[in-house]
Amino acid sequence: MLVRTWNLFHGRTSPPGRRAFLRQTIELVTGDGPDVVCLQELPVWALRHLECWSGMHATGAVARRPRLPFAARPVTALHHGRIRAALTGEADAILTRAPARDLGVHVVGQSGLRRIAHAVDVEGVTVVNFHIDGDRAQFDRVVALARERSIVAGDANLLAPAADGFSPPLAGSIDQILVRGLTLRDGPTAWPLERRIVGGRVLSDHAPVEAVVE
Repeated sequence: MLVRTWNLFHGRTSPPGRRAFLRQTIELVTGDGPDVVCLQELPVWALRHLECWSGMHATGAVARRPRLPFAARPVTALHHGRIRAALTGEADAILTRAPARDLGVHVVGQSGLRRIAHAVDVEGVTVVNFHIDGDRAQFDRVVALARERSIVAGDANLLAPAADGFSPPLAGSIDQILVRGLTLRDGPTAWPLERRIVGGRVLSDHAPVEAVVE
C-alpha cells in the first residue's frame, strides 16, 4: 500500500505568487496511483472537486468554515500571495483507491485555530489524517484515535514526534506517516524538491511524504 501525506498550502507556490495551482497539486500527488493520500490545508470549496481531480474516493473534513462563504474563492483568486487563504476556510481530506468508511471528525485543539483529526476505515485499516499546532497534547489526542491496524499521517508542526507502539517518525520533518499493527516496507521519505516543481514553480511550502505499508 503506497501512502502519502501533503500539506497543500491552499495550492499556493513557494514563495507564494499571484496564482494558485491546487488542481495541479492534486493531480501530481495522485497521478501514479497511490492507495491512500492524506491532504491538509485545502480551501473548503475544493472538497467537492477532489474525486474528479484525483480519480480516487474522497472523505473530507472541515476544520474552519469560510469567512466569506460565497465570495471567498473569487476574492482570494485576485492574488493568492497577498490575500489570506483564511477567507476560504480550511479543510483536510483523505483520498483512497478503495472505498472507505468514514469514522468521523475529532477536535483535538481549540486554543488558537480549531484543529482536527479525521479517520476512515479502508479494508480493515484505520487511516487518521491530522493537522495540529505543534502541541504535544494535541498529537497525543491524534494517536489515541488509532486502532489495532492503523496509519496516522499529517502535519504535526513538531519535528519527528514519536509515539509508543508506532513506527519511527521521519527525522527532521514535521510531516509524518506513522503505522501500528502493519509492516513498514519502505520510508517514510520526503519528496526531493525537484519532484514538486511544475512549470518552474515549487508547489506548496511542504514536501509530500510517502511510505509503503503492508
